[in-house]
Amino acid sequence: MEEREKLKSRLGFILLSAGCAIGIGNVWKFPYTAGQGGGGAFVLFYLLFLIILGLPIMTMEFAVGRASQKSPVKAYQALEKPGQKWHIHGIITLIGCYLLMMFYTTVTGWMLHYFYMTVTGQFQGLDADGVSGQFTTMLSKPLTMGFWMVVVVCAGVFVCSRGLQNGLEKVTKVMMTSLLIIMIILAVNSFFMDGAKEGLAFYLIPDFERMKQIGIAKTITGAMNQAFFTLSLGIGAMAILGSYIGKERSLLGESVNIAILDTFVAITSGLIIFPACFTFHVDQTSGPSLIFITLPNIFNHIPLGRLWGSLFFLFMFFAAFSTILAVFENIISCGMELTGCSRQKSCAVNLVLIIVLSLPCVLGYNVWNWKGFSIFGGSVLDLEDFLVSNLFLPLGSLVYLLFCTSRYGWGWKNYTTEANTGKGLKIKNWMRGYITYILPLIVLFIFGFGIYDNFFTN
Repeated sequence: MEEREKLKSRLGFILLSAGCAIGIGNVWKFPYTAGQGGGGAFVLFYLLFLIILGLPIMTMEFAVGRASQKSPVKAYQALEKPGQKWHIHGIITLIGCYLLMMFYTTVTGWMLHYFYMTVTGQFQGLDADGVSGQFTTMLSKPLTMGFWMVVVVCAGVFVCSRGLQNGLEKVTKVMMTSLLIIMIILAVNSFFMDGAKEGLAFYLIPDFERMKQIGIAKTITGAMNQAFFTLSLGIGAMAILGSYIGKERSLLGESVNIAILDTFVAITSGLIIFPACFTFHVDQTSGPSLIFITLPNIFNHIPLGRLWGSLFFLFMFFAAFSTILAVFENIISCGMELTGCSRQKSCAVNLVLIIVLSLPCVLGYNVWNWKGFSIFGGSVLDLEDFLVSNLFLPLGSLVYLLFCTSRYGWGWKNYTTEANTGKGLKIKNWMRGYITYILPLIVLFIFGFGIYDNFFTN
């Protein structure tokens, strides 16, 4: 048995895990969901759910990875009792990772395309309709989207092929540090806009009236969903990172650090976007188009807009790419463990596989545009996103949860012994009732609500 690769530093682990958690959802979903959900009221519930929902499950995924020292496909086999079937979920996490990459690679490609267009000044002099026309044009061109998607996949596989410390850890440290610095610069820049005051009030002051208009239940479930979705739990991406760390630190403490970074990025992205929306009278609940239509418009109107815009899309790319790296690492190491092949070979096979699997998402906006997808939101991407967000993440998290708390699985004692090894915050025994009996019900509710919301409320 060869020695398992390890991450070089604790900072590397925290930034990698935070990078996996920080994705497009933080920068794109968070501000507009918060906008729809009554601003500050939504943010309050989001923070609450992050603590009571996200953190315990994150420690479980890390614990399974660290105790087993295996990739998610094999982790259950190392920990379950003979004859048990928990390891079936290992295969399902791998399918979930592939499914996530089937659309994430394309959206990350959008960020690169927009970075390129901003740097080369293609938005300058366009009016609002012209800018939104650019987005529609991009979606109608399979070759443009396909090109950027292939660039993203090749770059991701290349970094992973360099190994853990030389590839993943090095690149993520640089990207995440840059991401945090630029977000602060962009946020400070937004504070000086004319509409900053109204924008920040809308975003940060809880408005329960607005929340009532949308529906209190809807806001609370939206916040719950966002807190749950933001940490990328349930598909083994955190478990793989857990398997690369030592026992010096307890897992709850590390999870808190990662959640703080993740939340910092989500909240800061709102600080960048809302003042700008209010300055230029843009609907701040306009969904994903916020990023691709609203912001380029805004960058057109501010001093040094091309520079700010280029930086913004570069860091949007970093946020997305950091997730891709963590999930690619998971997929590639699962491939190595399942087949016994080398890292290089697993990289080569997955390079081709992921490009082919990503094509339906690219073609779903043009060649394969089909009305039947409208129930999911309109495109292949929406269908894939629905499957990952509403099925794989909640049900996967539920399996980790039951595995770690049930005596038919790994069990509470084994889980807490692993999670509490090392310095830092510990999981206490008084939490056991909540984590064992109430938390699974909340996760089931999120799953049920996601299905209901998608099929029965449209």
